[in-house]
Amino acid sequence: MLDTNLLVLYYSRNGATRRLAELIAEGIESVPHCHAILRTVPNVSTVSEATEKSIPDTGAPYAEYADLIHCDGLAVGSPTRFGNMASAMKYFWDGSTAQWISGALVGKPACVFTSTGSLHGGQESTLVSMMIPLLHHGMLLMGIPYTEVDLHTTTTGGTPYGVSHLAGERGQLPISSAEEKLAIAQGVRLATIAQQLKK
Repeated sequence: MLDTNLLVLYYSRNGATRRLAELIAEGIESVPHCHAILRTVPNVSTVSEATEKSIPDTGAPYAEYADLIHCDGLAVGSPTRFGNMASAMKYFWDGSTAQWISGALVGKPACVFTSTGSLHGGQESTLVSMMIPLLHHGMLLMGIPYTEVDLHTTTTGGTPYGVSHLAGERGQLPISSAEEKLAIAQGVRLATIAQQLKK
């Protein structure tokens, strides 16, 4: 069987979205012949002269647009910013015109994930905001089906649009057991579907 490479692309300020990305990667890696490639995006500054280091101090390397071309599927994550994806993630997608023109992502499976400070802080609208550029790229979107029992019982994060995490106002809340299970399940689902499409 051919190897299947899944890009887990995220932006995280306080670590919660990064932890969800790692759990999704864990789910991906649990599927035989599937590999997770963790990548992040640099922060966007309101000061035009400010720049980020070319290599982040911690976490995954920065994504390159070539990562989109070479992946077999994609998970995209961002914390909620007023019910929308963070500007750093949007900036990355705003620069992907060449990949859109070439159709680099057409027909590949994709999913989304997020973390928020409050339970009703825009989790679902943030997930939908990340879906929009993926739809324009021709990707096949997948969520979490209600056959995942934790989706019925979670009192923290978790939606059928994609896994979410309730981080608390200061990011003080750890990933709950339900959120962890849903993130891993989402990674397994993405890997399994990508593998089936690659056959």
